[in-house]
Amino acid sequence: MRKLLPVLHVLGLVIALFSMTMAIPLATSFIFRDGAQDAFIQAMIAGLVGGLVLSLATRSQRRELAPRDGFLLVSLVWSVLALIATLPLLFYFREAGQSLSITDAYFEAMSGLTTTGATVLSGLDNLPPSINVWRCTLVWIGGMGILVLAVAILPMLGAGGSQIFRAETPGPMKDEKLTPRITGTAKGLYAIYMAISLLCVLAYRAAGLNWYEAYCHMAATIGLGGFSTRDAGFGAFDSPAIELIAVVFMVLAGFSFTLHFQAFRRRSLMPYLNNSEAKAYVSVLVVAVTAITALLVFRGTYDSVWTALRYALFNTVSVATTTGFASTDYSTWPIFAPVLMLVLSCFATSAGSTGGGIKMIRIVILVKQARREFIHILHPRAINPVHIGGLPVPNRVVFSVLAFMLLYWASLLALTMAMLFTGLDPVTAFTAVLASLNNTGPGLGAVGPASTFAVLTDAQTWICTFAMLIGRLELFAVLVLFTRAFWRK
Repeated sequence: MRKLLPVLHVLGLVIALFSMTMAIPLATSFIFRDGAQDAFIQAMIAGLVGGLVLSLATRSQRRELAPRDGFLLVSLVWSVLALIATLPLLFYFREAGQSLSITDAYFEAMSGLTTTGATVLSGLDNLPPSINVWRCTLVWIGGMGILVLAVAILPMLGAGGSQIFRAETPGPMKDEKLTPRITGTAKGLYAIYMAISLLCVLAYRAAGLNWYEAYCHMAATIGLGGFSTRDAGFGAFDSPAIELIAVVFMVLAGFSFTLHFQAFRRRSLMPYLNNSEAKAYVSVLVVAVTAITALLVFRGTYDSVWTALRYALFNTVSVATTTGFASTDYSTWPIFAPVLMLVLSCFATSAGSTGGGIKMIRIVILVKQARREFIHILHPRAINPVHIGGLPVPNRVVFSVLAFMLLYWASLLALTMAMLFTGLDPVTAFTAVLASLNNTGPGLGAVGPASTFAVLTDAQTWICTFAMLIGRLELFAVLVLFTRAFWRK
């Protein structure tokens, strides 16, 4: 137990830091006078007090974090912060005399922090603006990762910052540093993240959204989370200009923020043009949008090519980048289209982006490894290492990708079987787990884009909640905690 105390010390600091972000929806509540002020005040006080007490109580045990501490801390942070994030929701709905179970509130908070964007709430148009701001702020915070933020602004985490950064950062190659110090890397990534966020909110405002909706949709767009202030999502705006802005920034958020940082520092587009993952990412999106547009035209779903392109572009990019926005009920399209979109959500985004799923770099490595095996069959003595960007990929990275893929499909199968065991139909069960594991949001069947996850039972909701958590932390960071070796000396 004493070995857990240093982790709990840092956890307390992160809880206190996270609680302070409730000042954003609290200020919104005062501006709009929406009646949710007390809920946010109570939740902020509870989080601050709880975090500071935990940190002070374990202060004497503070030490540099070991690698296994990083994995434990990350899993605890995402689990506990989701619990703290439920407090404003529970307090508000209780005061308003409406029912919201702890299960549904925790699911909503976890969906926001993991940038999944699945929701159990309806009547979003009539919710207090501060509640919608809080939901979308969770997506924005979760996009780059609360722990990356903590490493950036809490110097006391610097000693163990690399362990935290490695455990939280998505992708198979975690040893790349943009700056000599991890804190500098985190600050650089957040600077780019905030700059793109600012451009996005200004673009939405210029397209006609008010500041409230511009902020909410910016947070959900850059975080690739898909929460909206409207039940109809982007369909409520019916604006090609707003949809095009969303597409541009969803694509930007789907790139690795490391590339954005390098491009800004060099004042050049070459980092994008020379990156294998970025080129594969853009190529897949272009091919998919073209194919789905052609399908919608040939099947007569839309009369105009431009109308088909408009809806195919927005919804395909949204699902493929694991954002989860919808401008129409695409589940009514020819079945090839929504299935292809969900398949793309498994891998289309880049490592180091705010998206979920397997990540494109792993698919690139797998394809190159398959090609290497073919060459090895034909030329057994040939030495043909896997190369990415002109550099050889260490075999340990290739092996870790293979292990990740095995674990990914095993998790998808196991959680789907668990959903089927509860009595859910196969389409809804599989796509709900797939959308949760990929942090995409809507699935098909009963949890399609025109519905919510409120149709699920408590047991099914908890399964999806767990899928969102392990998907956001890329499986190993959570599942390693269930191994005997992790707890052994």
